[in-house]
Amino acid sequence: MTVPNFISIARLLGVPILVWALIDGDWQLAFLIFILAGASDAVDGVIARHFNQQSTLGLYLDPLADKALLISVFVGLSLLDHLPAWLAVAVVSRDLLIIAAVLLSYVMGQPVTVRPLLVSKLTTLAQIMLAGVALAEPAFGLSLGKFIIVLVVITTVLTGLSATAYLIEWLRHMASDGHPKREEGDPT
Repeated sequence: MTVPNFISIARLLGVPILVWALIDGDWQLAFLIFILAGASDAVDGVIARHFNQQSTLGLYLDPLADKALLISVFVGLSLLDHLPAWLAVAVVSRDLLIIAAVLLSYVMGQPVTVRPLLVSKLTTLAQIMLAGVALAEPAFGLSLGKFIIVLVVITTVLTGLSATAYLIEWLRHMASDGHPKREEGDPT
């Protein structure tokens, strides 16, 4: 077990505490956990790369912890009427779509390797920014309504584009039957 894996597990264990803080209305604690989770994500990545502590377990734990955190925040904020419910549904649905496509590919004997697309990285950045700002507003008594609306629009567009891009990549992969494309007239 590597240090980055322990950090990812700690981040994962922080998710129920963040959810409890949201339910309890302790916005400052929720914001603090969110910020600590983001910082720990950066730290575990640096440790893994610089100290050669990358592992197969870490390849799964790190994104699992990240997704658990973001999904919990989006669902929690939507249930508390701080973000639109339809946005939480879109964020969760995109992630479920990706997971379902990977599982279906595996079951059908055409495993797909999911590699992050640029639009996916931008989507995650927008989701993190929106979650952080939406948590900061009640935590510090700020009035960020218009900024949040802009972030909601950006996050919505990027989430839709990302889901579409992954779906297109998956359909191409499944259509290829796992074999390289043949040139026209090539009998093989």
